[in-house]
Amino acid sequence: MSALSSNAKSSLVKKNGASVPRSITQLETAEKYRWNRENYSITRRRLDIWRFVLSLLFRFWRNGKKWTYKNGFTEEKLAQRRKIQAVWIRENLLNLGPTFIKVGQLFSTRADLFPIEYVEELSKLQDEVPAFTYEQVSKIVEKDLGKPLSRLFRNFDPVPIAAASLGQVHKAKLHSGEEVVVKVQRPGLKQLFTIDLAILKKIAYYFQNHPRWGKGRDWIGIYEECCKILWQETDYLNEGQNADTFRRNFRGENWVKVPRVYWRYTSPRVLTLEYLPGIKISHYEGLEAAGLDRKLLAKLGAKAYLCQLLNDGFFHADPHPGNIAVDTDGSLIFYDFGMMGRINTNVREKLMDTLFGIAQKDGDRVVSALISLGALSPTDDMGPVRRSVQFMLDNFMDKPFEEQSIAAISDDLYEIAYDQPFRFPATFTFVMRAFSTLEGVGKGLDPNFNFMEVAQPFALDLVADMNGSTGNSIIDEITRQATQVSNTALGLPRRIDDTIEKLDRGDIKLRVRSVESDRLLRRLGMMQMATNYSVFLSALVICGTLLFINGYIKIAVVAILLGLVPAWGFIRLLRRINRLDKMF
Repeated sequence: MSALSSNAKSSLVKKNGASVPRSITQLETAEKYRWNRENYSITRRRLDIWRFVLSLLFRFWRNGKKWTYKNGFTEEKLAQRRKIQAVWIRENLLNLGPTFIKVGQLFSTRADLFPIEYVEELSKLQDEVPAFTYEQVSKIVEKDLGKPLSRLFRNFDPVPIAAASLGQVHKAKLHSGEEVVVKVQRPGLKQLFTIDLAILKKIAYYFQNHPRWGKGRDWIGIYEECCKILWQETDYLNEGQNADTFRRNFRGENWVKVPRVYWRYTSPRVLTLEYLPGIKISHYEGLEAAGLDRKLLAKLGAKAYLCQLLNDGFFHADPHPGNIAVDTDGSLIFYDFGMMGRINTNVREKLMDTLFGIAQKDGDRVVSALISLGALSPTDDMGPVRRSVQFMLDNFMDKPFEEQSIAAISDDLYEIAYDQPFRFPATFTFVMRAFSTLEGVGKGLDPNFNFMEVAQPFALDLVADMNGSTGNSIIDEITRQATQVSNTALGLPRRIDDTIEKLDRGDIKLRVRSVESDRLLRRLGMMQMATNYSVFLSALVICGTLLFINGYIKIAVVAILLGLVPAWGFIRLLRRINRLDKMF
């Protein structure tokens, strides 16, 4: 095994139990990867992107039209259609190349924006793109490092270990005898990013101004967040610094290994790392053949991530099995530091406030904490959101903490997040995705593994550190609540006086919702529409009759056939009015 990165995710297949490079034929390259051609024009690029976007918008529009479903609309049919569309989206993003592969991977963490069917399929999005030539590799390395390849390395394998959308990895040996891996960025990548991101910006503005899809969503902010992450991943100097920071954070732990960066052979487009071979953590047969304890490895993986998250506040944002290996001595090896996350101290404090609310089943407190975290956008009517959160809390706390499943919890969060004012920050979604991935890896190693059981002592230690002790935390919480009540009571007369003053000035608008009034207004609207249909139908019937009498039979038939459209709408509207009347 070798040090592979998410920027050079392995395009490998299994052959006789071993991983070998996946073969991509020239014909497949020409048909599917036009963006990889040297003479690929900007105009053709725009056409390819807009063709995909317009096709996607048409599919979104069709999903909301009940008449497009055979034998009637049901939620099951909608979910099935979304699953088929999700596969189509994933395949098209792969064909569109690096920018869209990375955007799709980022969107796989945004269940607050997309239905769960799309999120699950996008999470399968892996880089399967052709490698670029050895001549291109040597040209980039020599240009960036300023010396011929033969003077830089004693040996340089011309066949890449792995090829991905952003770059590829080659094994090499320095003149000092040290074995390394050299990660080289794909030629023309930044130019392609510049073109694609300019087009994506226009698409983001379109979605932002859309009356339905733009409501309550900050598409411009999402676009800017994607830009930031993408440009960071193209800077290998930044990735090298991340690797050094990660290695320093674990310098006191002998059960975690991180490849050393060779800065003398590193540039913004070339990253040279220590060669640390290991057994892929999901290669269970190899682990057993090496005599390693799979149960212990599952716990070490969870422990390593909790240390990153709770102790350092600097964590690996993409800990999939391709980025974690196991050494023969049982220590974990981490690869790829292009996508990292940070958690600030003030965010940790707000997260603790959220945890207190969850422990007390206090939906109001959880909602307030989520608003302060920026994970929830306040709206005029927060009632449905509070009820969703309270429902999840009531079900979440039915089982003991150590029996909970990260995947089940994240599924519940994503279920209430979609089409609600939840706006999970990138850090939060990276954490939840990493938790779910690690739980899956752990269960593959040990079917009885439970991430929450490993996390419990860490959570208790964190509470003790922030509050002095577990006992004091309860006293502090009671004191906090008593202070809050007293402050509210003392400030009540002033608040009442301010409210009356605002009422006198007309600064306060009262919204009163009456179910009966809503029903009557809805019924009146439907009756108005029914009147319009009947007038239109009558006009077409009279027109058809007059034409028929005057001998214009063909035109009369056309008029009568056109009259079937308002007639069908009139009948559907009457049925809806009838159902509405039965509901009340």
